[in-house]
Amino acid sequence: MNDILFQTHKARYWTKADHGAVRCELCPRHCLIAKGTAGFCGARENNDGNLIASSYGRVSSLALDPIEKKPLYMFHPGKQILSIGGFGCNLRCLFCQNSDISIEYDDARRTVKHLSPGDVLKLAIQTMSEDNIGVAYTYNEPLISYEFLYDCAKLVRSVGLKNVVVTNGYICKEPLESLLPLIDAMNIDLKGFSEGFYLKVRGKLEAVLETIALSQKSCHVEITTLVIPGENDHEVEDIAKWISSVDPDIPLHLSRFFPRYKYSDRAPTPRETILNLRDTAKKYLNNVFTGNMV
Repeated sequence: MNDILFQTHKARYWTKADHGAVRCELCPRHCLIAKGTAGFCGARENNDGNLIASSYGRVSSLALDPIEKKPLYMFHPGKQILSIGGFGCNLRCLFCQNSDISIEYDDARRTVKHLSPGDVLKLAIQTMSEDNIGVAYTYNEPLISYEFLYDCAKLVRSVGLKNVVVTNGYICKEPLESLLPLIDAMNIDLKGFSEGFYLKVRGKLEAVLETIALSQKSCHVEITTLVIPGENDHEVEDIAKWISSVDPDIPLHLSRFFPRYKYSDRAPTPRETILNLRDTAKKYLNNVFTGNMV
């Protein structure tokens, strides 16, 4: 596919505004984007008064991963999944674990691969012999590349393979509801349980809670919280209580923080902190995991 076709793929969920600007309606940011500029996520641009999905088909990362790495522990355990990622994000976590493709991605973008949805499908089918069950949209925030994800998911579903989304859950209700019939499983990152914490990452808690509640009705959902001492560790019990109110069987993954990005001077989360919080969360939830404690 020609590079021009990738760069001019028209986006969904937007309206025209004054003076040639456009209003993106994909996520709760509702970016007002002037001509020749991109939205906050970097994946959607105003091309002469039209919103373009400029990240369409631009793949930064491609690997065949164990499904547990997503992490999904209760969805086809022991299987592999073709995992693809792009560029950009609609949140700004100072502790981002993949900042080189999510936030500061200019250098990495120069080595991007261009894949069509058909290319992704071919790769998924080719790796079925290696125990692949489908495609995971992951590494950076996949929902900002909504059009590419949707088109890939439709093809993947058409041959009976699985679609998995690993996401921060920051998306508006209408596009989410349109996508969910194509999705088999999601791991949703619940970063904390206060508006104050979400303000730090430049998002809104309520939008993520709505995504979790809606998604759980449609597909398999697991939730991950990266535990950062002094930041959100005291919110884990409230997270577990809320998840239990939705469904106590939803798995919760408590992950250790390791120094990254703007938090590179901080110490990793102590193992004992994770284990203690696991015990607390188990008072409310039936499935709490701590993953790799190395």
